[in-house]
Amino acid sequence: MTAAGDRYDLAVVGAGPAGLNAAIVGATCGARVLLIDDHEAPGGQLFKQIHKFFGSKEHFAGVRGVEIGYRLLDEVSRLGVEVRLETRVWGMYDRGRLSLIKGSQARTVEAGAVVLCTGASENSLVFPGWDLPGVMTAGAAQTFINYHRVLPGRRFVVVGGGNVGLIVSYQILQAGGEVVALVEAQPALNGYEVHAAKIRRAGVPILTGCTIREARGRNAVEQVVIHRVDPGFRPVAGSELSLQADTVCLAVGLTPMSELARLRGCAFGSYPAIGGAVPLHGPNMETTVPGLFVAGDIAGVEEASTAMEEGKLAGWGAAGWLGLIRPEEARLRKSAAWESIDRLRGGPFGRARREAKAGILTQFGRIQPGLELQRGTGT
Repeated sequence: MTAAGDRYDLAVVGAGPAGLNAAIVGATCGARVLLIDDHEAPGGQLFKQIHKFFGSKEHFAGVRGVEIGYRLLDEVSRLGVEVRLETRVWGMYDRGRLSLIKGSQARTVEAGAVVLCTGASENSLVFPGWDLPGVMTAGAAQTFINYHRVLPGRRFVVVGGGNVGLIVSYQILQAGGEVVALVEAQPALNGYEVHAAKIRRAGVPILTGCTIREARGRNAVEQVVIHRVDPGFRPVAGSELSLQADTVCLAVGLTPMSELARLRGCAFGSYPAIGGAVPLHGPNMETTVPGLFVAGDIAGVEEASTAMEEGKLAGWGAAGWLGLIRPEEARLRKSAAWESIDRLRGGPFGRARREAKAGILTQFGRIQPGLELQRGTGT
């Protein structure tokens, strides 16, 4: 039995950039909103991002990620969103029922609509010595450096030439560490040149067509062996190079955290360009389960700016489902969000993401032809 105080119009699971924006939109439309996160503080990845965003003013160009996080938190507080931290959602059922647990206390809440913004988990690599102290993911290094102000090593080898690897390399340098090398198995970097240029100017060797072979050390990492790979990513004999380093930082991609969507019975599709298996969703970010929406990395791994816009889109979609917004206003708001998302996915680096997202919409349309948000007035 659910008490009246545990009934909400909208429940948002995950208080990162997507979840904060979904909660803000829902509350702006007059919804009673519950925002749930399993961490001790909201904000998600924003509080690890001390670099300045770039792009347009509407996407916080020139503002550091941590400052963006504080701005969004202030807005959530101003709008009266109820925030429950250090709280896990361990069950999802029909009629918007969610089972929550914090410490040893469990309870059930109900919501008219639910938005999942559960983010993504970091991928890893297995190689000889991967379990030595000193081998960590890029996100762990960011947490140490940017959140706890602790440099977890002195001499780093960064594996992965995407935006995360490039940004973390620069943040290691800012914190006083040395990046001995950044290695990328692909023949070219797949991150933005603006990030690569920073570490090039600092003298960091960027080695493409290379990857880690093993980490050596008695009780912790003392030496890292890298080698070249051929076009089929097979080791090139005789290309081994030993580097003196005490830390290996793995920036080798992310996988959407979709367990709750699977538990609820959402249909999935496989799209490797944005992280692999993602819940199918339509133009309002609604899944194949009525009243359940997704936004951010669970809907396909992209940058924080795109996650924020998807959070807004899911918030408007949920507001329409709940009947809290007039159809014409819903269309205008969602159209503006889509225009922003399309701009963010522009350029050569966004091509794979654009194609993947188009594939999701097509696959969703085959399963749910002509789907509209039937419960409320929004479409």
